[in-house]
Amino acid sequence: MKRFIPFLKKDPVVPVIRLSGSIGMGRNGLSDAALASTIEKAFKMKPTAVALVINSPGGSPVQSSLIAARIRRLAEEKDVPVHAFVEDLAASGGYWLACAADAIWVDASSLVGSIGVIFASFGFPELMARQGVERRVVTAGKSKSFADPFLPQKPEDIERMKAIQTPIHEAFIAHVKARRGGRLAEADLFNADIWVGQAAVDLGLADGVAHVVPKLRSLYGEKVRLVPLGQRRSLASRLGLNLAEEALASVEERANWARYGL
Repeated sequence: MKRFIPFLKKDPVVPVIRLSGSIGMGRNGLSDAALASTIEKAFKMKPTAVALVINSPGGSPVQSSLIAARIRRLAEEKDVPVHAFVEDLAASGGYWLACAADAIWVDASSLVGSIGVIFASFGFPELMARQGVERRVVTAGKSKSFADPFLPQKPEDIERMKAIQTPIHEAFIAHVKARRGGRLAEADLFNADIWVGQAAVDLGLADGVAHVVPKLRSLYGEKVRLVPLGQRRSLASRLGLNLAEEALASVEERANWARYGL
């Protein structure tokens, strides 16, 4: 009741936004469009702070950038501190999201880092040959069949792919440096390595080992009110529609988690 009585001191309020899963993959993946209303709602609550609970193997660099930029814009407009709490994993785009916070807290067993870029696919040229299948491709533009999985991999395709990855990797590095500043160690942190818990803290990739409830209570008092917020699932997903699309997205997401042994 006291929050409705203007002359009584209000208890601190901290919305807790859960960011769990791959980024930009499938209807239930983390994306700026899907999370916009949740993030905006959190900052409209006149909060003392905003907490992000992150458990993600990464995904789309563009969606990672858009989500992080939205969080930073609102945090600066409202002058509200943001805390990120890593559960199992904040890797690649997951760490990009964590860096949107002013402070990053990890579990002693959290996996953190993978500041790099990966493009992965499959190749089937030998299978096609064994089955007597001839690949016929007609393009307008010599790069239109770039990285065709049904043709042998070409050195020029590899070089082209690396040329695409480089500016994305550089943008990721710039984001981490801008957000973590002088907290980063002198070690090479940008070769896609992963660190566990305290090691990530020692390198400046995180600020301490802590869990969301006790840490927020220690920072904002025992009476702090934590308000959980999560991404809404689409109606089609809740009704079990689009099963084929979601099954394919699930396979890809499972592969992302498996890269980190999870």
